[in-house]
Amino acid sequence: MAKTRRMIAENIRLCDCVAEIVDARCPQSSRNPELPKLLGNKKSFIIINKCDLADPVQTEKWQRRFSEQGLLSVCTTSTDGRGVNRITELAAKLMADKIEKDKARGLVNKPLRIMVCGIPNVGKSSFINKLNGKAAAKVGDRPGVTRGKQWITLKNGDLLLDTPGILWPKFDDKEAALRLAFTGAIKDDVLDVEELACELCAFLKENYPSALTERYKVDLTEDMNGLSVLEAICRRRGFIVRGGEIDLLRGANVVLDEFRSAKLGRITVELA
Repeated sequence: MAKTRRMIAENIRLCDCVAEIVDARCPQSSRNPELPKLLGNKKSFIIINKCDLADPVQTEKWQRRFSEQGLLSVCTTSTDGRGVNRITELAAKLMADKIEKDKARGLVNKPLRIMVCGIPNVGKSSFINKLNGKAAAKVGDRPGVTRGKQWITLKNGDLLLDTPGILWPKFDDKEAALRLAFTGAIKDDVLDVEELACELCAFLKENYPSALTERYKVDLTEDMNGLSVLEAICRRRGFIVRGGEIDLLRGANVVLDEFRSAKLGRITVELA
């Protein structure tokens, strides 16, 4: 993390603007609070990625909220490329003054240099590959795939500087950390997966109950908490081990995997 922070700080002077990629399922929580300090006065805009996994009503609300904060944003889906090609358009809009100054100096169509930042697992590499039209960046379904910086030339001539995903060293906001854990930005092997799944079940029961009832055919009652919901899911799925004990770990992994792959539907875990 310290190495990545140094790399961003050292290379930001080479870039005209910054594109910060966030996860549409938790748009604010997936913004790195340390990034503004690293960027200084550089202009930036937000790419709300993985919109195909998030609640579209909530995504629209988040885009309005960012607009109210004076931030340009665009909704993208790396799987089918929706919205991806608008990035260069947004960068040009953000850097309109610089482009005009360059033209006045006789520098027409000078490429923009755009740094792409984002925490792990927001789909940064998939986004870049879709924008570039070929596999320029390594892709994975786990955090921490991109290891070093790389410059990528886009079809219109603009240059992207890809950077590794970086999480901040201390989570003061425990709710934000929980949302990041839900989406897989924090590695499962450093978490209590059963406890995490119970928290997710409690959130879904409160905000998206039909996701649970339709997918798992469980009957929800007012007095059920996250643990009792997870137990009910395990019973319906037959996750029982020898002696009749419920296999909570297996159930927890299923619930988390099916949330992350949108098998439970399009869900946002940070409501605007």
